[in-house]
Amino acid sequence: MKKTIVLLLFCIAATIAHAGKILIKMDGSQTNHLKAYGIAYWILQNNINIEWLLNYHGGSFLCDNYPDITKECGIRGVSFQVIADVQANQIYSEIADPETNMERVKLEVAPKIAVYSPSGKQPWDDAVTLVLTYAEIPYTVVYDREIVHGELPKYDWLHLHHEDFTGQYGKFYRSFRNAAWYQEEVRTQEAMAAELGFAKVSEMKRKVALNIRDFVVGGGFLFTMCSGTDSYDIALAAQHVDIVEAVFDGDPSDPQAQSKLEFNEGFAFKDYKIDKDPMIYEFSDIDGTDDHGKLTELNDFFTLFDFSAKWDIIPTILTQNHTQVIKGFMGQTTSFREQFMKSNVTIMGETKSIKCAKYIHGELGQGQWTYYGGHDPEDYRHLVGDPPTDLNLFPNSPGYRLILNNILFPAARREKQKT
Repeated sequence: MKKTIVLLLFCIAATIAHAGKILIKMDGSQTNHLKAYGIAYWILQNNINIEWLLNYHGGSFLCDNYPDITKECGIRGVSFQVIADVQANQIYSEIADPETNMERVKLEVAPKIAVYSPSGKQPWDDAVTLVLTYAEIPYTVVYDREIVHGELPKYDWLHLHHEDFTGQYGKFYRSFRNAAWYQEEVRTQEAMAAELGFAKVSEMKRKVALNIRDFVVGGGFLFTMCSGTDSYDIALAAQHVDIVEAVFDGDPSDPQAQSKLEFNEGFAFKDYKIDKDPMIYEFSDIDGTDDHGKLTELNDFFTLFDFSAKWDIIPTILTQNHTQVIKGFMGQTTSFREQFMKSNVTIMGETKSIKCAKYIHGELGQGQWTYYGGHDPEDYRHLVGDPPTDLNLFPNSPGYRLILNNILFPAARREKQKT
């Protein structure tokens, strides 16, 4: 009898300890949107389920009330509310109403995150690694060696750091070929290609691109920004033809390369023209950077599309934000000209005045991919050698929120994603 009473008291105490729910609103009232994603990830790491309330106060998070969670929110500066179960049920009823554009998605497992990035210091930073670090979300750095050796299946989510998958060293030849960092990049890449058994860097990058494609087909989640978008797509389309000039690999490109491109091999783009000139800082006419020259920093914005939360779960997750109009930002690849988009690509964000897509998504096999144009959402024209952005100054950045939506996306229940 004594043991029964003790057990009963323990159960009552445990119930009281997490009575009610913790609501982390993600609207304009949130003190730190970016670290709120880190809290959600931390909760998943501790094997506690959390719900993503799509379109409810900017895409809020809801979980059971545990003291350690409220303490962690306080430490990280994330605002929250402790609400009673009856209030949580009222929220559920509001979301379930077929007249509201809201939905509940359960997040269950913290995704294993990999970032494709060189080990040496580069003369530019990367928005994804910046925000992962700021949000305190752990990740593993991988590069060509790990991908060629088939290590990608260890991970759920992969980001491609500012990279050139065509083997043209970022088309930096004209401006930086005499710079020490550029020459070191060439030496390092050539040494890696030789170590892995490839005659040229372009051949190594092609193998890397194909292994990444297989990762996505098998169920992986791919996210990339700036030149990691179009250069990756072009590498897939050019997998059976040499598009690289002699200054990069010692032999001329195929003069018929354009006609030999296989657009069906790429994820997002078709019918574009590649630019093989080493003196031109551009891979093709996919990129809308020149179109943004018609705008200024003050009037360069892109707009997120409004999707049906109950029917279009995936794009709704990926566009969660506290604003639908977001200030633009430049990059080597700033945006994507819509005349070169494949019909099965979902445009999630668009610079309407110049008809350029900024934020796009698609599916391949069992996996998903997202391309995001531009380099740094809080630095309009980030140049080579500029210092990294201090995200302590931008804790509520809507542009950075889009990156973090993609990071949490694999944690969503797969059966919900497929509805």
